[in-house]
Amino acid sequence: MYAFTEAEKTRPVAFLCRLLKVNRSSFYAWRDGAGARAGRRAAEEALAHEITVIHIASRSAYGAPRIRAELRRLGKRVNRKRVGPVMREHGITGHTRRKRRGLTRQAMKAVPAADLPGRDFTASAPGTRLAGDTTFIPTGEGWLCLATWLDLATRETVGYPVADHHRAALAVDALRMAAGRGRLRPGCITHSDRGSEYTSEELRREIRRLGLRQSMGRTGSCYDNAAAESFFAVMKEEIGTRSWPDRATARAEIFTFIETFYNRRRLRKHPDWGYLTPLEARQRHEQDHTLAA
Repeated sequence: MYAFTEAEKTRPVAFLCRLLKVNRSSFYAWRDGAGARAGRRAAEEALAHEITVIHIASRSAYGAPRIRAELRRLGKRVNRKRVGPVMREHGITGHTRRKRRGLTRQAMKAVPAADLPGRDFTASAPGTRLAGDTTFIPTGEGWLCLATWLDLATRETVGYPVADHHRAALAVDALRMAAGRGRLRPGCITHSDRGSEYTSEELRREIRRLGLRQSMGRTGSCYDNAAAESFFAVMKEEIGTRSWPDRATARAEIFTFIETFYNRRRLRKHPDWGYLTPLEARQRHEQDHTLAA
């Protein structure tokens, strides 16, 4: 009604206000606030643009909490109640993880290790607890297998080889990759499910050789290895591809996702330090250790 009155103001304002049954003082107050409303609209459009840029850079994965965290890291102080409505208005949504079917197959005559973390997927320092698992990647040339070891202190993926098989050698290669970075401490716990790769004697020998401790959850219980399961859920949802044309392309894109995005750029909320990337969490641990020394 106020906009109509403004558009028809060639006629007396008093007449139009009586006709529309509004107060003249309210109309004048609305007209005087036009500049402020235009400023708010411009600020809202600028915020929407920044959110869109961050959303694209996150591979369209971030929802409102992590987009707000990224804005704060860039020096933009935005109320948490603003980001969500702006995203909804512009149709910007983060990824929602799908439920996954367990693929664990226990080896025949397997002798499982004890469950040392007991579903406590935290660690006081890097290199003290790892969570490992294997998943299958579909390609036009057949399945590709990815084995990972995740550092539970930082959630950094420290071992991630791929192969066209899921024999024990793949899990061993992943552990050697993690150890080759020089970040595993003596007695580090290597926790996994009871898949045949992880109950194999080949992996046991490697764990003993490196001076580590083996740990396993129960068969068929994804919650006993939830950290490793969660990583695969994140990767498969955020990598943006469901199937690759060939194994070489899949290898390259998995490496790019893990090393250049997940480890170095993807934000995760730390219980004490707020939103950090896995690399920043490791650097924070190292900094605190240096200061304590």
